[in-house]
Amino acid sequence: MKKDDPKLQQSSTPELTRRGFLKAGMAGGLTAAGLLGLVPAGVRNAAWAADKTGPEKKDVTFGIIPLTDCAVIVVAHEKGHFKKYGLNSAVSKEASWANIRDKVSIGALDGAHMLAGMPIAATLGVGAVPKATVTAFSMDLNGNGITVSNDLYERMVKADPAAMKERPLTARALKKVIDADKKAGKPPMTFAMVFPVSTHNYEIRYWMASAGIDPDNDVRLIVIPPPQMVANLQSKNIDGYCVGEPWNERAVTAGIGHTLITNYEIWNNNPEKVFGVNKEWADKYPKTHQAAVMALIEAAQWMDKPENRAEVVKIIAQKSYVNAPEDVVKMSMTGTFRYSKGEAPRPLPDFNVFYRYAATFPWRSHAEWFITQMIRWGQIEKPLDIRKTAASVYRPDIYRDAAKSLGIAVPTVDHKTEGTHAGPWTLTQATKPIPMGPDKFFDGMVFDPAKPIDYLKGFKVKNMKVDMAALAKLNK
Repeated sequence: MKKDDPKLQQSSTPELTRRGFLKAGMAGGLTAAGLLGLVPAGVRNAAWAADKTGPEKKDVTFGIIPLTDCAVIVVAHEKGHFKKYGLNSAVSKEASWANIRDKVSIGALDGAHMLAGMPIAATLGVGAVPKATVTAFSMDLNGNGITVSNDLYERMVKADPAAMKERPLTARALKKVIDADKKAGKPPMTFAMVFPVSTHNYEIRYWMASAGIDPDNDVRLIVIPPPQMVANLQSKNIDGYCVGEPWNERAVTAGIGHTLITNYEIWNNNPEKVFGVNKEWADKYPKTHQAAVMALIEAAQWMDKPENRAEVVKIIAQKSYVNAPEDVVKMSMTGTFRYSKGEAPRPLPDFNVFYRYAATFPWRSHAEWFITQMIRWGQIEKPLDIRKTAASVYRPDIYRDAAKSLGIAVPTVDHKTEGTHAGPWTLTQATKPIPMGPDKFFDGMVFDPAKPIDYLKGFKVKNMKVDMAALAKLNK
């Protein structure tokens, strides 16, 4: 089998479960979590392997899009983490996020690398036929950037030199360019993002709207798959885009664009991708699902160690996966980022976070934030219970089962406020304290998941279609 075959190295191992070990722990008078916390990881994993009931479905295929943050699935496959928990894994590189959504929906993929908003949108039927979809694992934090053409960058520098020297960079200079074009009778500029319910769509809208730009009327926003962004920028089909790596650095390295801001700067340590499965699959194969989550957690732990990042780059840069030069992939993956070709790389150690800061935990408050953005931009038109909807899609209960089997620290709450920490802090509402990173929004706003309606009312630029009184009534 060729190394660049997208379905690589299928293998089999003994069937695995943790049931026998947990029974022994409870018989001894300790809680499962307490007992497992005292036992070395190797012994815990041996206990998982000792019971022969194992995953209900052993042959699994997981989909990815060629972005650096597909790495957790790829590493779990290549380094044998799926195999360790009894899964014969294959990785399928898909052409678009629509492919990912549709193939998971119909069962052609067992699970996939998904945009954090995709399971919510699939469940609600935003942009597609409704299909209940869940996630029990967050794949990473951060990882995106907003890049513009050289021509637009130069116009922005000329329009507001002071604004273009700020960091993080606001969209004030872009607003001036847009206003000048309107006055001259020019058509709106075109920007691209990767999918209507993508983090990228909400990030570029959030960034623009903070400067008074209406992304639905002042510019044209279109969808382009990530690997096609650079070519479309070069051919001048678009003026800029928001995408994940390595497609910002690829434009910078080629000298055809400038990255203005990363999504880490827009919202420190924001959720980016998740591992999504359809609910029917999760209900039918609960042990398979838990085995996959355990493997992904272990892969994320390994990847987040700085000494392993160079190997991660080598693995994911392959043709089967991201298909990009290692020098481009390693820029963000190893903690640096270059905004323009003529400047030196800047340190950005949290550009890709895979495990630390509870990055793998599926916070329901994150789901609720995405729902507020779907409401803000008119994608959700009917009132809904935001908290109830989030709880049906984001499944920390499944994550906690996997985490207990691994004996790792896990949050004991499902929600947290965003935008109140400018520096490191400690989450004490956990099985043991978890070091956390900053969570500030660049415009100073705070998202309190207990007050989503107040949060929505705080935005000056929005295009909501839902009846706000009815929405408020459902979210008291």
